[in-house]
Amino acid sequence: MIRVLIVDDSATARHILREILESDSRIEVVGLAADAYIARDMIVELKPNVICLDVEMPRMDGVTFLQKLMTHFPTPVVMVSSLTRQSAQVTLDALEAGAVDYVAKPHSNIYDGKEEIRDELIQKVVDASYARVQKVIPLAKILSNRLSIAETTNKVIAIGSSTGGTEALKVVLQGFPKNSPAIVIVQHMPDSFVGPFASRLNSLCDIDVKVASSGEFLAMGTAYIAQGGLHMVLRRSGARYYIEIGEGRKINGHCPSVDVLFNSVAKIAGANALGVILTGMGNDGARGMYNMHQAGAQTIAQSEETCVVFGMPKEAIKLGAVDFIVPLGEISSVIVSKLSQK
Repeated sequence: MIRVLIVDDSATARHILREILESDSRIEVVGLAADAYIARDMIVELKPNVICLDVEMPRMDGVTFLQKLMTHFPTPVVMVSSLTRQSAQVTLDALEAGAVDYVAKPHSNIYDGKEEIRDELIQKVVDASYARVQKVIPLAKILSNRLSIAETTNKVIAIGSSTGGTEALKVVLQGFPKNSPAIVIVQHMPDSFVGPFASRLNSLCDIDVKVASSGEFLAMGTAYIAQGGLHMVLRRSGARYYIEIGEGRKINGHCPSVDVLFNSVAKIAGANALGVILTGMGNDGARGMYNMHQAGAQTIAQSEETCVVFGMPKEAIKLGAVDFIVPLGEISSVIVSKLSQK
């Protein structure tokens, strides 16, 4: 059984969330807390496997509580709040503070939308129960690993990530120098979060980070993040790579899909590409990374001990698609060194 503690200042929300979660036989709600101080005592006593946490609460907001929780009693947390829909910034703060994932309440009256979030909430709580809560890697260590790279215009780096990927991507991208090859990224997230996420990374990295646009030619020192709800593929015109974005059915349950991106990179860039698969639940990207590997690309998977969820990397490794298994804090320096050798 997955033992869940629900922390929300709304009695109605606590009741509905409990009703939703306990409709699944794998989950037991062991406690309900109206604020962070009550939750603190219940966590020590009940030792939940997963905490569902609201953002906006009296006495102490959810993000502040989350920061304290991860310092003193690290536990997988899924943020559940109406604010996660209205403010992507708050959700990114929560993910940066250590939350595994997030679910947005669909309406101010949660009764009206409980069926909308039922499957998503249950699945994310189950996924979170497998998560490893990670310590934050100091920026100084990331910067100390940063190396220079010989300039090249025909290389491309492709990265796929899901649960836990927002922070993993930050760690990897902060390690790249300004003259890195272009980087194309699929991170599973709603479209409303992609813009704020790209902006945050852009402010933290030496490279430029932006939301990908269809028809855009790749530039060195730039990372392109796929839009939510649309697939992204790599194309080529003469000697130049460009991005194509379009609608399509979900692949492995996702749109955009890492497999769709990686398959296109295998076909278009071949041995001139380097593929990276980061933390995430499921198998999206495993088959595409195998195709990249078969096409001559070098491939890297995040190591199990540094993943929030060792799902996507594990599946790629099982297929024989991975050349190197690397701890998160060392991935960018390994990429730089591998590309400098070719």
